[in-house]
Amino acid sequence: MQKSIPAIIRLVKKEVDKFENPIVTELGERDPFHVLIGCLLSLRTRDETTARASERLFSLANNPKAMLSLSTKQIEKSIYPVGFYKTKARRIKNICEVLIEKYNGKVPNDPNELLKLKGVGRKTCNIVMNYGFNNPNFIAVDTHVHRIPNRLGWIKTKTPEQTEQALMKLLPKRYWQDFNDTFVTFGQNVCKPVGPKCNVCPVNKYCKYYKEIFTRR
Repeated sequence: MQKSIPAIIRLVKKEVDKFENPIVTELGERDPFHVLIGCLLSLRTRDETTARASERLFSLANNPKAMLSLSTKQIEKSIYPVGFYKTKARRIKNICEVLIEKYNGKVPNDPNELLKLKGVGRKTCNIVMNYGFNNPNFIAVDTHVHRIPNRLGWIKTKTPEQTEQALMKLLPKRYWQDFNDTFVTFGQNVCKPVGPKCNVCPVNKYCKYYKEIFTRR
């Protein structure tokens, strides 16, 4: 059975309305600084842990200048137990120093400048541009956004960078901005990395991965 990609996305969106959005894209009403720091905290960390750590940290300091007034130990204590919390505390301090020295204490609204910040890769950059600055010209690709379109059979890519380029060619632009939110939520709750809930998936009949599993039975 064939169905258009926009129609499948609509089915996925309807399904994920049952669940909460990823914490990073909701931080501080999508304030660029909060989104940037929240995204750094979220790496290798569960959403609920990121949410609590972000709340504790931003209650102490919610802008680069205030963040620099904290010691590294204070930041470490506030964000524990996020993954690699000691490394992340140092990175947060470094980023805040650069923001103040080079960007007047503001997160730069420029992907090329964002990528110059230590610890900021393509995914974090695109999330900040997309959700922090409400720029619809980016698709943020994490493990879920990389995995699910490949499972569906829309693309055949090896890396998130390849997936980003492939999706930008494949998807109508009106879907770019919300694609990360939608498919991260879908990947966390339905199309999981291990033990995906294929039997209750609303798009299993259009999924290459599901058809391959069904054929082998």
